[in-house]
Amino acid sequence: MSSKIELRGAVHLDQMQPQFAATVAANSDGYFPVAGESAFWLEVQPGIVVNRLLDVALKSCDVKPGALITERHYGTLEVHGPDQGQVREAGDAILRELGAAREEGLAPQILTDEIVHQIDDHHAMMINRTRAGMLVLGKDTLYTLEVTPAVHVLLAANEAEKASHIRLVGLGHDGAVGRLRLAGTDAEIEQAVMAVHRALEGIPGRAAQRTGND
Repeated sequence: MSSKIELRGAVHLDQMQPQFAATVAANSDGYFPVAGESAFWLEVQPGIVVNRLLDVALKSCDVKPGALITERHYGTLEVHGPDQGQVREAGDAILRELGAAREEGLAPQILTDEIVHQIDDHHAMMINRTRAGMLVLGKDTLYTLEVTPAVHVLLAANEAEKASHIRLVGLGHDGAVGRLRLAGTDAEIEQAVMAVHRALEGIPGRAAQRTGND
């Protein structure tokens, strides 16, 4: 084995929410997840090793692959299924292959966390041109989040939908930074933001080492 594999983050979703599952499915090259299923996501460096790790999960557990992404620096994989026990075992098998525990990943670091109240109609249309989920409308309140490692944004998005009747407008979960956009009323967004913060604060991990390139 050539270089050391770094676990950047591992996330288990107990029950995917309807908008979350639909957004992931619409942007997936693998087997589509559906609402109610469980999922396990992993982010590692170097990226290409996700092929070996996915192989371990598929040969040992009854799960389907939803994502296999190799970026310039990082790799991301996802497996899901209706049996939460099988999904958890798949995640455990992957981590055993890595020789790492979940808490050895990087703790979430929030880079941007903003609420924009009652956005302009033209602003809404600009967002809708490149959206990855539901439509945002003029006079909606918009919430934007950037977090690293990117994989942690998935838990934040799913927990936000559990907690509040928001619309999931944007979800980017691969690469260096995870990005989330939510739309709704002031009250709905405030409730969702509290759920996002609770989810991210509950993820254990080591602090990222900052370099001159950060």
